[in-house]
Order: sequence, then C-alpha cells, then structure tokens
Amino acid sequence: MTEPAPVFASGVDHERLTSQLRFVLETDKLKRILRRNMLVDGSRRENDAEHSWHLALAARVFAEYAPQGTDIDRVVEMLVLHDIVEIDAGDTFIYDTQETGSQAERERAAADRIFALLPEDQAEHTRALWEEFEARTTPEARFAKAIDRLAPMLANWHTEGGTWVRHNVTRAQVADKVKIIAEGSEALGSYAAALIEDAERRGYLAAG
Repeated sequence: MTEPAPVFASGVDHERLTSQLRFVLETDKLKRILRRNMLVDGSRRENDAEHSWHLALAARVFAEYAPQGTDIDRVVEMLVLHDIVEIDAGDTFIYDTQETGSQAERERAAADRIFALLPEDQAEHTRALWEEFEARTTPEARFAKAIDRLAPMLANWHTEGGTWVRHNVTRAQVADKVKIIAEGSEALGSYAAALIEDAERRGYLAAG
C-alpha cells in the first residue's frame, strides 16, 4: 500500500519524523511473530508484541523485587525493545540447540537493519539498550532478563506444562534458566525455583 502524502506542521523536521514513522510502522510487524508459548488461558499462541507489553507491565508490578537503585524506566524501555529483532530473526525456541546456535548472528543482523531506521541519535540509544539487555552487565539488564525468563515459565505452569510437555523439556533444562532469573532478582529467582519443584511434582517436566 502506498503511504499517504505527509502533511507536516511548521517547524517540524520532516526527515526526522519520516524516519520515526517508518520505524513505528516497521515495528508493527512484531504483532505477527508468534512465540512457542500459549496464552495463560491456553487459547492460542502469544505474539511478540503481546509478550513485550506484558513484560513491561510486569517490570512495573515487580519493581520492588529489583536490586536497590535499579532504574525501572530503563528496564521497561529495554523490555519494549528487546524482541524487535525477531521481526527479521524470528522467535528462537530457547530449548532448541540448533536454532540457538545461529540466534546471535541472526538477531545482530536484524538489529543492524531495524534500529537504523530511526534518526541517528535514537538509533544509537535504542541499539545501546538492546546491547545492554543482551549482555546483562547492569542491574537493569539483569532484572529485565529475569522477567523475560520468568514469563514463559508462568505460562507453561498455567497451561499444564505447555511447551515443556510438547518438547519433552527436562527439569535440568528449566533449572538452568532459573539461574538467570536469580541473577536479576533474588525474590523472583526463589519463586521460579519453587515453581519448578511444583511443575516436576505435577509431571510437567520430562525425566532426565
């Protein structure tokens, strides 16, 4: 579809606004990227846009469990941005070793293209936030990653095992991800560990 001819208010940087509009329209594609996890009610798979929004909300709700001094606004911004690269790279199932082997390369190429749609200053800012999230070198990034890891665990537990059952995921595989949650939040890490114990008792996790 051809974009409508733009009508700009006086004093507006036309080129800057056009770049921002292109980025916003491009990121609408995140709504069509389906994740492996089901919604908590089990009715359908969630998409990346829903996932990102829900994590941003969770960061606000769970803010009291972040390390003291954590900038929650920065955490929220990271979570809104963190999966934008999946527009090009697709959703990578965390327990698929073949897919995860090429994940970093695919996502970095996507970041190169998508963030560059923005004006230079915003492109640098958003790319830096994405890199920070991936590297987990700050309290904000570790807390953001903790929430990102906890959300699918909650969905799987509430759908009687969900992707754990469908893909024969073991307790050891899930427990490995709990380490990342604990790195970002002691309280959320403890909860995640208890969730695994209960999931195993209910038979949601494969033996081995």
